[in-house]
Amino acid sequence: MKSKSRTISAFIITALLCLGLFVIAVNTGSLKATPRQLFSGLFIEYDKTVAAIYDLRFPRIFIAMLGGAAMAVSGVLLQAVMKNPLADPGIIGISSGASFTAVLIAAFYPQLFFVTPVFAFFGGGFACFLVFFLSWKGGLDPLRLILVGVAVNAMFTGLMSCFNSATGSEYTGAASIVNANITMKTWADLKTLICYAVPGLVLALSAAKRCDLLGLEDKTVRSLGVNVNGSRLFISFAACLLASISTAVIGPISFLGLIVPHIARLLVGSSHRILIPYTMLLGAFVFLLADTVGRRIAYPYEISASMIMSVVGGPFFIILLRRSVKKNG
Repeated sequence: MKSKSRTISAFIITALLCLGLFVIAVNTGSLKATPRQLFSGLFIEYDKTVAAIYDLRFPRIFIAMLGGAAMAVSGVLLQAVMKNPLADPGIIGISSGASFTAVLIAAFYPQLFFVTPVFAFFGGGFACFLVFFLSWKGGLDPLRLILVGVAVNAMFTGLMSCFNSATGSEYTGAASIVNANITMKTWADLKTLICYAVPGLVLALSAAKRCDLLGLEDKTVRSLGVNVNGSRLFISFAACLLASISTAVIGPISFLGLIVPHIARLLVGSSHRILIPYTMLLGAFVFLLADTVGRRIAYPYEISASMIMSVVGGPFFIILLRRSVKKNG
């Protein structure tokens, strides 16, 4: 009973924090609007300031929240599949593989804008395959998996940087993906993200029971009549889809899929039936917080949310890595 009340409290408090942060994010910048003015301008009568905020800030805020939710849930799924608390789509190279593919599409085939997440998914899936293939040595060692992932991530990140430099940053769409910049995102970008992210999140919710089963020994799961390899493929598909579509719109974000699941487990436990929906909520809050801090900390200049996450996530990753080394010898 105590655990249930704690879980409900975590959901309510995080939801209220999201609402408060939304109001702060709306008023971060040269244009300001009180909650009352905002409500009136949106639903009652036209307000020039509210209209400008609606067109300039609302898409960015919603993209940050939805992209953050998708990336965080992707981290939960990868950690379940790999049985590795260090797994993260940014660290093991899925995000950079997806980003590199999205950069190529944005640069050479901009007319395919709406289906860019599909190509990004293939890039992210290929990066995931490389990590598994190069890590396999009679089994998957958690530490080897992470080290190979870091190498694959570095390779794709280098390819993106080379491409961006070679083109002289001429392709603004490609440059925004490389730099994980969501400054100029529009309602069209949000529509694209919704079309792919929502089905991906539904898939993740449907995989909750399988994620719990993968926490057991493989022979135990097989004895229950569950196809272990099929479950791993299904969950990996959902994880790559969420990471890739998010990356195609908001760019590669490291450590979000690492930090948020760990905090979520501390607050609501390890049952994926509860962990996945709470991670969505917390991921939306954390990434919007990173974006809002980046907008305010050096105003009128901006620091991208990916840089904020890297600064915070780096030490967090080192702490977890040291614990993993001690545990696995």
